[in-house]
Formats: sequence, structure tokens, C-alpha cells
Amino acid sequence: MYNQFLKGIPFLKDLPDHVIGDLSAKVKIATYKKGELIYHETDLAKAVFFVKSGLVKIKTINHEGKEFVISIKRAGNVFAETSLFVDKPATYSGTAKATEKTEVLFILSSDLEEIISMNPSLAVEIIRMMGKQLRFSTSILRDVALLDIYSKTVKTIERLAHEFGTKTNDEVKIEVPLTIQDLANIIGSTRESVSRVVSKLKKQDLVTVDEKTIIINNWDDFREMFVNS
Repeated sequence: MYNQFLKGIPFLKDLPDHVIGDLSAKVKIATYKKGELIYHETDLAKAVFFVKSGLVKIKTINHEGKEFVISIKRAGNVFAETSLFVDKPATYSGTAKATEKTEVLFILSSDLEEIISMNPSLAVEIIRMMGKQLRFSTSILRDVALLDIYSKTVKTIERLAHEFGTKTNDEVKIEVPLTIQDLANIIGSTRESVSRVVSKLKKQDLVTVDEKTIIINNWDDFREMFVNS
């Protein structure tokens, strides 16, 4: 039933049809309203999820109650893949919530692990995907640890533009609704600090911020600023 959708997911696209068929036979679908919880980080990790439509924000909260956005997932993205190959019982690595009406496919980790054990090609693709995710997460942690707030903000906007941007002539519009507070939660800083950086970028005519929309006015100029930050 979901063969075509699964075949469109980057790390699954080159797999044989029978493997896609095995996965399709095990996945189930769920629909979530805007703001609805998909799972909490204290829940037992029992499934891997694929976004069919909509957006999912994955976040965590530290002991002081400060929220950090770990990632944002859109159609075609996978999340909670870290529930695979871990000692049971284990909990999810963050809290997942729909930021708009969202459909997800999910497969029980035990079912997916069984399919992986019978299909080495799937195991290889999942290892590659998880390795890519690890490198990406490591680069973000490096930026958070080593860069000043200006550079972190510029690099975060640049990364979001790569992931979610739509380019029209010189402009790039980030197609994810983001407030300054959302941006601060992604960076791991305060709203006030990020707001000062965004104000500076606006004065330089590098970005336009309108409610929950961020537009990079000139991608080449912004990239030059990014390289020099």
C-alpha cells in the first residue's frame, strides 16, 4: 500500500522491490493535529517513524526547563531511528510533536530489526543513513560549543535554508514557520541574543523576518557573510 512512498525516501530508494514490500506490509499510519504529541522522551522507544506529510519538531528540555530543538522533520524524513539496535527497554531521545496537521507512517522497531536481519542491503543503507545523521549532529554540536552567537545564528539560518529553503531569483524563503524563539531554541541561546543578531542581519538587508517567515534576500551575499562569519 505504501510502496511508492517508501521508495521515495532517499535511503530506501535503491532497495529491491521485495524489501520495500516487506516494509510496506508492516508499516501503519497515524494522523496528528497541530500541536499534538507523537511521543514523549520518557516513553519507551518502540517504533521508527516516516513523515508522510506535515512537519514534526523534535525537542528536549533540560533540568532548568529550557527547551532545545533537536531537529525538524518534513515529508520523506525519518525520525526515532535511534530506537534501533539498542538495549531494551530504552526511551526516545527527544519529544516529537506535530507543528501542523501531520501524517506519519511508523513501523515497530522489532519488526524493522527482523526485516533488517533478513536483508543485508537494508542494513547497509540504514547504517549509512545513521552515519550521515551522526556527522550532521556532530557538526551542530561543534558549532554550538565553539562559535559565538552571531556565527551560530548565521550558520543555523544557512542550514535551515539548505534543508527547507525555496529559491526564487536571488531570494531563499525558509518554508518552515519559525519565530525568533524557535530559532533561539534551535541554536540553544536566548531569544534576546538571537533577536539582536537577526536585527543586525535585517539592517544589512540580508534577511527579512515577517511573523514566522524568514527570507534570505540575497543568497550569494548571505553565503559570503556565512563564509566570513
